[in-house]
Amino acid sequence: MAAATTPETVELTDHDRAMLAGDCGEAAAVAMRILITMAGVYGAERLLDIEGAHIDGCLYHGDSGVDFAELLVAGGARVNVPTTLNVGGLDLLHPEEFAGTAERRAKALRLMECYEEMGCRTIWTCAPYQTTPRPAFGQQVAWAESNAIVFANSVLGARTHRYGDFIDICAAITGRAPAVGLHLEKNRRGQVVFDFRGLPRSLTSATWLLPAIGYLVGERCGSRVPVLLGLTDADEDGLKALGAAAASSGAVALFHAVGLTPEAPTLEAALGGGEAEEWIEVTVDDLRAGLDSLSTVAAAQEGAGPECEADVRINVVALGSPHFSPREFAELLPLVERRPPASSVEFVVCTNRQALEWLEARGELEHLRGLGVRVVVDTCVVVAPILRTPAGGILMTNSGKFSHYAPGNVGFDVVFGSLSDCVDSAHAGRLRRDRELWP
Repeated sequence: MAAATTPETVELTDHDRAMLAGDCGEAAAVAMRILITMAGVYGAERLLDIEGAHIDGCLYHGDSGVDFAELLVAGGARVNVPTTLNVGGLDLLHPEEFAGTAERRAKALRLMECYEEMGCRTIWTCAPYQTTPRPAFGQQVAWAESNAIVFANSVLGARTHRYGDFIDICAAITGRAPAVGLHLEKNRRGQVVFDFRGLPRSLTSATWLLPAIGYLVGERCGSRVPVLLGLTDADEDGLKALGAAAASSGAVALFHAVGLTPEAPTLEAALGGGEAEEWIEVTVDDLRAGLDSLSTVAAAQEGAGPECEADVRINVVALGSPHFSPREFAELLPLVERRPPASSVEFVVCTNRQALEWLEARGELEHLRGLGVRVVVDTCVVVAPILRTPAGGILMTNSGKFSHYAPGNVGFDVVFGSLSDCVDSAHAGRLRRDRELWP
């Protein structure tokens, strides 16, 4: 690993040096010192200008996050590029949804307030790409939150490295980021080809399977750049789900789907004119393994028949990781109208404020609530105490990201299924899946 850089060893502009010297305030000086140190960690020789940022550090994980944000606020921090905020630890519009302690509530709220004081846009969503003016193709940004990073790079063709807490706000304050990783064209070429052309078209066009495909891709390629060959008919929400799963099981920050994503009109373009480091022919058995990885309940995995599934009691259905879009709500509404959740099943959908407004404008929000569906904004059930059902039961979801994080974060076993499977299971109170959909 390269030694940590200093102002003498990283290329700085005059404005960088002015910020470092404190000419733009103490917070900017702190942010610049951190960026220079991280440039050394990343092996970057210079910084580059960014045109936007998305902050993950606004989510309460402990006192250190609040302390750091308070330090920046006290130093006069203001963001210098358009900056949006990821989910926080509270649903600010519906405070009654919070099920944690008063102390945690207060600290989570103070952290969210600090980032608002720094001039960040308070959209509170993990899917900023579906709520705000989006980064343009080729635009340099500094985004945190794994699913947002992979979507920005892959589906929008913007340029961001994989950032985490603290460095994200430092980039927003200074308008600068280390010139490293996926900011640079040379690092964006595909490395591992996943060839789906041998699968039946019914599988490569099944949107509900995309989280399983993404999870398989993440497990197999780690942090390398995958190229997906032979997928068809994946819409934006499908690519969102795929990327979120790949960024959960692995460290995928960019994927190329040939014929679907902007840097992959052809296989040759996706590979940057080079050769693949590895070529993986994906089989139906591989896809089944990907599906099995998304469930921790043995009776829900490959080889377990309908008679085993009938014994699986569902306690919670959780949707919306990444946050549900209006199009996804439009798909959900008629399903729950026909088969509303049983009173024994907690049914929660996480979304953003723009989608909430869409529901309210159509009179659908109260309709959903009347059917037994809780709609939560600003936060997420796997990062905040939202669920009312005691841990230890079974949570069902159509989200690869929820499947990955729910066991460790909220203490539930997980079953993965299609959206219609989730609704049918919530209605029955027990696992129900349409086996005709499954490979």
